[in-house]
Amino acid sequence: MRISTSQIYDQSVNAILTEQSQLNQTELQLSSGKSILTPADNPSGSAQILNLNQSIATTAQFQINASAANARLSLEDSTLTSVTNLLQSLRSLAVQANNATQTNSSRAAIAQQVSQGLQQLVALANTQDANGEYIFAGYQGKSQPFITDPSGNIVYNGGQNSRYLQIGPTTQVAFGDTGSAVFQAVRNGNGTFVTAASPSNTGSGVIDTGNTTGKFVPDTYTIAFSQATSTSPITYTVTGAVSGAVASGTYTSGNNISFNGAQVSISGTPANGDSFTVAPSQDQSMFATLQNFVSALSANVASPADQAQVNTSLTRTISELDQGLSNINQTLAQVGSRLNTVTSQQNTNQSYSNGLQQTLSGVQDLNYASAISQLSQEQLALQAAQEAFAKVQGMSLFNYLR
Repeated sequence: MRISTSQIYDQSVNAILTEQSQLNQTELQLSSGKSILTPADNPSGSAQILNLNQSIATTAQFQINASAANARLSLEDSTLTSVTNLLQSLRSLAVQANNATQTNSSRAAIAQQVSQGLQQLVALANTQDANGEYIFAGYQGKSQPFITDPSGNIVYNGGQNSRYLQIGPTTQVAFGDTGSAVFQAVRNGNGTFVTAASPSNTGSGVIDTGNTTGKFVPDTYTIAFSQATSTSPITYTVTGAVSGAVASGTYTSGNNISFNGAQVSISGTPANGDSFTVAPSQDQSMFATLQNFVSALSANVASPADQAQVNTSLTRTISELDQGLSNINQTLAQVGSRLNTVTSQQNTNQSYSNGLQQTLSGVQDLNYASAISQLSQEQLALQAAQEAFAKVQGMSLFNYLR
């Protein structure tokens, strides 16, 4: 078989180029620390690396979301704690004001403090996070949740649903509560029913907020008092708008009056024709409670009947502030539970990410000891190919014909 000089050259050059290519590949692997540089190096390994990187990126996003949720919930927790402190302070003022020794001027001074407290409560309800979003605005984070309407009422202007963040493959967490749920969905009275005195009462009777003795039958009840003569006993009749007459008896100050699962106590001396109502509780915002508080404190007291009206209103205010505190405490408990969920999921995400990183390292990271050994072999092979070519290229028949 004849081998031409050009064929020898081509084969030798190709051998050198092949060895150089393999050497370059190994050098690139060493410089990058990766065993797979292109999909062609290892198609199945490249696909696995792609899937692992996607999982790592997704888990990293879950961690970002979890951190955002943690920051937002922590801000809500601290804000609600401030609301709790404020409401407790205002409740103390209500207890202080609900005293017959207070004068019109002293109640007016307390009213000023309550008005300032109302402004503080609105400011807390309109708290913004570091991104300028209102934390109690629901999904309408850029809208101020509480505004004052033309009538002077503080109304909710935010979204009715909370926003959620995905912090794990199957875990979502609400990273805020709506202002309507926190500050407006508060039952007035004692939470089941609300008591009130008729504005036309002329006696000194004061009704408490009452309690339940069983299942309260929802209805609007009127407790009416009558006294035939000034020496006659005072009697009462309890009549429901739907239920009709449900109780009656002789009145004794401070004694309980029970009917249809409700029990109330009236103290003082009701006048003939005086009445009180007991009606099912409804939602009432904390702002309305404080506005009613200010109105009660601002009323001019010039008679025992006026004093009774103020005491009845303040007794109800204390109970409604307790309802507000209860609602805030429930929300705080929910926030704390969400914070625990976020922390637990962050730990789970971190453990999962660490496992993915280890798997990825096993697939794509270079074994330096093996690669360095291979590099030495390839350098030796390239050197041998170059030396062989140097000797072969000098061989020619004409060299022997000289």
